[in-house]
Amino acid sequence: MSEQMYYWGEEKEAADPEQTFIEFSAKPASSREYTHLFSSSYREVTAADSGGRAAGPAPPGGPAGGPPGPPGGPGAEERAGWGHKLDFLFSCISVSVGLGNVWRFPYLCYKNGGGAFLVTYAIAMLFCGVPIFFQEVAIGQYLGSGGMTLVGQLCPILQGVGYATMTLVFFLDIYYCIIIAWTLFYLISSFTALPNLPWSGCDNEWNTAHCYDPRTAAANLTDHGNRSSPVEEFWDRRVLHITEGIHDLGGMQWELFLCLGLGWLLVYGIIYRGLHQSGKIIWFTALFPYFILAVLLVRSVTLEGAGAGLLYYVTPRWEELLGPGPWIDGATQIFFAYSIGMGALPTLGSYNAYNHNSYKDALITCVVNTLTSLLAGVVTFSILGHIALGQGTSVASVVKSGPGLVFLTYPEVVLRLPGAPAWSFIFFIMLVVLGIDSEFCIVEALVAGLADQWPVLRQHRKKFTAAVCFLMFLLGLPMVTHGGAYIFQLMDFYSVSGMSLLWVCFFQTIAIGWIFGAKNFSACIKSMMGIEVNKFWYACWVVFAPAVMVAIFVFYVVQYQPLTYGKDYQYPMWAQGVGIGISFASMVWIPAYAIYYLITAKGTLKERIQRGLKPDFKCKAKIPAGQKGPVIPMSESSAGLLTKNSSFLNQ
Repeated sequence: MSEQMYYWGEEKEAADPEQTFIEFSAKPASSREYTHLFSSSYREVTAADSGGRAAGPAPPGGPAGGPPGPPGGPGAEERAGWGHKLDFLFSCISVSVGLGNVWRFPYLCYKNGGGAFLVTYAIAMLFCGVPIFFQEVAIGQYLGSGGMTLVGQLCPILQGVGYATMTLVFFLDIYYCIIIAWTLFYLISSFTALPNLPWSGCDNEWNTAHCYDPRTAAANLTDHGNRSSPVEEFWDRRVLHITEGIHDLGGMQWELFLCLGLGWLLVYGIIYRGLHQSGKIIWFTALFPYFILAVLLVRSVTLEGAGAGLLYYVTPRWEELLGPGPWIDGATQIFFAYSIGMGALPTLGSYNAYNHNSYKDALITCVVNTLTSLLAGVVTFSILGHIALGQGTSVASVVKSGPGLVFLTYPEVVLRLPGAPAWSFIFFIMLVVLGIDSEFCIVEALVAGLADQWPVLRQHRKKFTAAVCFLMFLLGLPMVTHGGAYIFQLMDFYSVSGMSLLWVCFFQTIAIGWIFGAKNFSACIKSMMGIEVNKFWYACWVVFAPAVMVAIFVFYVVQYQPLTYGKDYQYPMWAQGVGIGISFASMVWIPAYAIYYLITAKGTLKERIQRGLKPDFKCKAKIPAGQKGPVIPMSESSAGLLTKNSSFLNQ
């Protein structure tokens, strides 16, 4: 079908490619639908521009012409929208507030000396976390696409950022469900020793001669220097069956094998129909954990010795800031906890109505996320202070600072609650909820990103999602062996954290803030939401965020420190080499694709570079009947939900 060019319903002459313009391609649709095509140069679109122009006659082949095949080819469907305007907010909270707050934040904070970590965390949050969170949500909402194709549309030569993002998500999907498997193990174990809990004493077959229970003063050995708690021995010797090192994986821990399979079945059961249809589930998963955390908070801060743990939590040890650990962990924890650079936020934003005020949602989500992390830290360090008092040691050396810190502290406080098995069940249900709601969001980001790149997958979404979940299950099996915890920490440190995550986030920020341009991006925000971007946000996108990421990346590389498990075990060189190779597996996509683009594109080298730096995308938005433009002026304090954006995701 031939197309005519319209400017909000008014026919216009063929545009001069050298001029600044925005083109609108009118096609038949069940409601008025306009496709905005950005040329090589841009014009700011304001609320006055779009709303002040009188509506012209309906384009040929408009509503009267009958509905066409949806975008993306025959049989494809539009990208579905949220059923309620709050579904997006609760989805953002669900994907960003999860085990990263309750599990990862406390263990990294303890590993890096408490207060010193909070300093770097706060700097990264202010200049990188909040501004980039909003940037990702807004650009996903504007383009109506997920994380794999997003940067490539804004800067074709940096399409490798999309592949790198999907590689990060791929690695994260593999090992994140391991935490769910551990949690399911504890959940089921809560009923195996009724009316007690299996980690409540030292008289079990897995306990050693060093076990000491301060609640009953029962000890297998009166050596105060080598004491270990029943909770710690249950984790190491019953759950993990941990070996001496990564060189010895031992056999399969079959109970964890079954828990891992159950975890993936739960994840697939939620997402197989598409994330946007899980709105009511997301409401529950976003709110339920706070009730449980509130109960644990009240109990933990009233424990004897809690004050010493809280003092350790908030007191900076400035000498720690001379090393790269707190800086790299603090910055990447912000990205990890906020789900920045994972492709999930643009995917969630793409389900929004075109005029949804995601600015307010982004701020609320970031505040909730940070407060949740700080709350989890209060609970964890209060318990650490209590354990240290019972063992007669300092908070700094009370437990191993490994990825299982949450499984050493929270089960301890559960033992102090009346009806411990019931509270244990409720707590680990909370952890399962936190883990699964984050996992199904990042799996959705991977599935949606791959479907954006290869549209044929949309026609087989359920089968494709099932295949992805099964593949992730198989790849996670080495981490449920007896030495699997060592592989898990290697994956956590090198695959979706550290330099690889900084690398991807830096180039994504550069693509949006420098190449596409913060000015043009601000115009897009005003076009959608009717709000002016203040100078601080602009400065963060252009200067502060890239500068902070580059500084931390260089500091980390120059002052590289080998990875350790706990305080004693240092990974061998070959394992660190494997870890660095895992990091490069995502990082290499960006320069490799840029070289590939320059080799395969047509024209002179100068023309290839120029074309590679020019945005090439379509922004899709629906205009409701009777609405003259896509924007209604709004203030920052008032949100407007007008329409659902159109795109291509087939359920």
